[in-house]
Amino acid sequence: MLETQRLHNMADNSTVEFRGDFLDRLRQVNKAEFLNRSMSKVAILAVNFSKERFVQKNWLSNKREPWKARKRPARGSILVKSGRLKRSIRKLAQGNYYVYIGTDVPYAPIHNDGGTINKSVTVRGHTRKKETRRTRDTRGRYERRGAATTHEVRSHRRRMNVTMPKRQFLGDSAILNRRIERFLSSELNNEINRPQNERIL
Repeated sequence: MLETQRLHNMADNSTVEFRGDFLDRLRQVNKAEFLNRSMSKVAILAVNFSKERFVQKNWLSNKREPWKARKRPARGSILVKSGRLKRSIRKLAQGNYYVYIGTDVPYAPIHNDGGTINKSVTVRGHTRKKETRRTRDTRGRYERRGAATTHEVRSHRRRMNVTMPKRQFLGDSAILNRRIERFLSSELNNEINRPQNERIL
C-alpha cells in the first residue's frame, strides 16, 4: 500500500499530501526536529500567501479568482482601510505535522466567505460636517462659496441589511499547497545533503 503523510496548513483543513519518496527521505533525518523547524517556515509561507491577496486582490487556487471591485473605486484599496485585517493574519498554532494560520478580527469571516449582514446597530451621537457647494468662477476654476456648516446627530438605532461579496484571503489553495510541498521537499534535500556532523539526527 502506498504510504502517505498529510501536513495540515491554515485554519480550515487545507492539506498537503506527500507520498512514498518523501517519507523515505524523511527517515534519513530526525523527523520530529526537522518538521518542527520546518513548520515555522511553512507558517511564514502561508501567512505571506494570505497577505499577498490584499495586494493582488484575488484568490488563487486551481484558478485565479479576482475580488469583486468596489462600486465606488475612488474610496481606496479593497479591504485595506486601517490595515488591521491584513496585519492580524498570523500563526495561531503549530505541531510537527500541522500549522494553523488565521485572524481574530470579528469582521474577517464575512469578507472572506461573503454573506449578508442583517441586524440592528447603534449609531453613536456625532457631529456631521457639510461642505459648501463647489461652483466655477469666470475662468472655469472650482471654488467654494461660504463656510462649511455642521449639525449634531443624536445617538439612534439603525437597521443594517448589507450583502458583502466574497473576497477570499484564507482557505484551501491548491497553489499554496504545491508551494509548501516544493518548499519542504527542498528543505529535506538540503538537510540530507548536509555534512554528517551538521545534520540533525
